[in-house]
Amino acid sequence: MASPLATLDPQPLWRHFQMLCDTPRPSKHEAAVVAKIEAFAAAHQLTCERDTVGNVLIRKPATAGMEDRVGVVMQSHLDMVPQKNNDKQHDFLTDPITPVRDGDWIRADHTTLGADNGIGAAAMLAVLESRDIAHGPLEALFTIDEEAGMTGAKGLAANWIEGELLFNLDTEDEGELYVGCAGGVNVNAVFPPEWQPTGPNMAGYTLSVKGLLGGHSGLDIHLGRGNANQMAALFVARLQAAFPVQLHAFNGGSLRNAIPREATIGLALNAEQKAAVLALFTAFKNDMEARYRQTEPHLCIELEECGLPAQILSLQQSRQLIASIVSCPSYPTRMSDALPGVTETSNNLATVTLAQDAVRIKCLVRSLLDSARDDLGLALCNHFALAGASTHTDGEYPGWTPDPESALLQTMRTVYQQHYQQEPAIKVIHAGLECGILGAIYPNWDMISFGPTIRCAHSPDEKVHIGSVQAFWQCLIKGLSAVPCVNR
Repeated sequence: MASPLATLDPQPLWRHFQMLCDTPRPSKHEAAVVAKIEAFAAAHQLTCERDTVGNVLIRKPATAGMEDRVGVVMQSHLDMVPQKNNDKQHDFLTDPITPVRDGDWIRADHTTLGADNGIGAAAMLAVLESRDIAHGPLEALFTIDEEAGMTGAKGLAANWIEGELLFNLDTEDEGELYVGCAGGVNVNAVFPPEWQPTGPNMAGYTLSVKGLLGGHSGLDIHLGRGNANQMAALFVARLQAAFPVQLHAFNGGSLRNAIPREATIGLALNAEQKAAVLALFTAFKNDMEARYRQTEPHLCIELEECGLPAQILSLQQSRQLIASIVSCPSYPTRMSDALPGVTETSNNLATVTLAQDAVRIKCLVRSLLDSARDDLGLALCNHFALAGASTHTDGEYPGWTPDPESALLQTMRTVYQQHYQQEPAIKVIHAGLECGILGAIYPNWDMISFGPTIRCAHSPDEKVHIGSVQAFWQCLIKGLSAVPCVNR
């Protein structure tokens, strides 16, 4: 069956996006796609280099008459978030992504699509192979591992890249120009498990929460969606308020930068409490379905009896663990005063795993202010430490401070005015663009970020709007041709 991408315009961009869909590229596993990028450069006789961390840089000379223009760096990341529905059989290390047309949108077959940031990377390849797009000296920077720590951007060498203007192609609202982004830091909490023998006359239950929308932990954190980890823990907290409950399993969430869609908890309690447990579960299920009727239409909460392992967590630790999860903020903690409607600082309670050797919790804090990021990270470390965890932070990356006097912003504003016949929206994004890191390494760069309309990134519902890709493409090529001359 022919791919639905084969008939879409601009065809060069969609053709390269098909290649990216065909090539497994989850974070930290980009070798196959890097090899294809290098082969592409060789086939088109373009200078190509790879740095020590795995980023790829391709240089293309200016088109005739554009040699005196300021050098432009186009930049996108090659990796994608690997998320799928539980009932979908898919190995992100070996299986291709299957694009599906859904009206005016392209989505995948029950997995993430990889439009974040595959559309940007495909656009760069289409520009590089073109013979009729006017541009000055051009460099294309393909970074690796953006979604799982931004190690590609962090490892970028200074003085390697020659251009002075950065076109980051990694935002998700067509028709808007982005001039700033949030920084972030991971908060890690580790509880040494207090195992004890399972007592007599105890019954086992498995609670599962699934069907949540999830989404990007920055772009979607303000939408009021359910957090599967906290929803599951809340049910246990309600049980614990009535009678003793201990844990023997907890597994929720999968990625630090995705709002958790699914979680399961294994419970152990006195078998004589069965009727009370079922009554509390029914009330809880009805309550959650009513509370999230608008935001989580596919919410599914189930409780099943199960066997018990030989060991379960102590009653005290079970209480402390559940209390720390239920009381952890996992939403915007402050909105921006300077930018109405924009989240300033937030936290995502991303993953909870109970293993034989440890209970591990990971959060991702984001903020437009590095000091606010650090303060919330410190507060969360203290929060989990009070419950008995050892804590630490890692993966810190800076934000990108807006520059309202940016010459590149004025150039792209003019391009957008001409294309849309109206002023573009100038935005700051509550997500971790690589611009913050790249700008710290190349402080002379003038930067802008734009892209097509992508919805539900980092979830199996991810989709990209077909018409917005065409508009994004037109703005990119017009922006390249509008770059000013050197020393203008």
